[in-house]
Amino acid sequence: MKRASLFAATLMASSILSTMAWSGPFNDFETQARSAYAGYRAALFQTNKNDKAATEEALNGLSSKWSALTAQWGKSPPPQYVDDAKFGGTLDSVAKIIDTAKAETAKNELAKAHETLEKIRDELAALRERNGVIVFSDRMNAYHTKMEEVLAKNYTGFDAAGLAALREDAAVLAYLYADIAARPPADGVGKEDFKQALGAFKNSVDALVAASRGSDAAAAKKSVDSLKGPYSMLFLKFG
Repeated sequence: MKRASLFAATLMASSILSTMAWSGPFNDFETQARSAYAGYRAALFQTNKNDKAATEEALNGLSSKWSALTAQWGKSPPPQYVDDAKFGGTLDSVAKIIDTAKAETAKNELAKAHETLEKIRDELAALRERNGVIVFSDRMNAYHTKMEEVLAKNYTGFDAAGLAALREDAAVLAYLYADIAARPPADGVGKEDFKQALGAFKNSVDALVAASRGSDAAAAKKSVDSLKGPYSMLFLKFG
């Protein structure tokens, strides 16, 4: 074999071995973070229901999982975050947010705890964004941000101009839904509950798109008001 060819083959083999070596810690961290995030979603859901006992239980589970994650990775980051100087700070910030939410819950300030917990989503999204990591939750977050914008608008009573604006927003939500559906999480693939939740989510988006193309103000308003429920159920289970 020529020297150049031998060098190329050696380089390729080294690259493959390196990828194999790195893929374990990469996936291990993201899997562990996703497990903790499930507890986070449960805590958000229970604060929204104003259920103090269930919120405390969810927060204790989240706190335990996050402490284990921090103990394992705090001083030895996985490869995707090894060069991030803010990695340890992010782990600490999330822990402090959890502690604050626990204190607020203890005082029965569940609405306040809910707002506090929202900051965790931002912390983890910023961590991944800084390091070029995209997971299923990021796609759910992108949809959530746009959905909240839609829910906050009045669309001028869904008159002609309002429906025209709604059509534009519906097209964006349809695109974001398609991105979610095309890249399901590993723990949702082949699962009937994921299929059902995704189906209800799709129906809500389809109804919005259809209503935005019509002239029925009541139907348009109903389609907007019906967005949050299906999204929330998918988020709770898999987001």
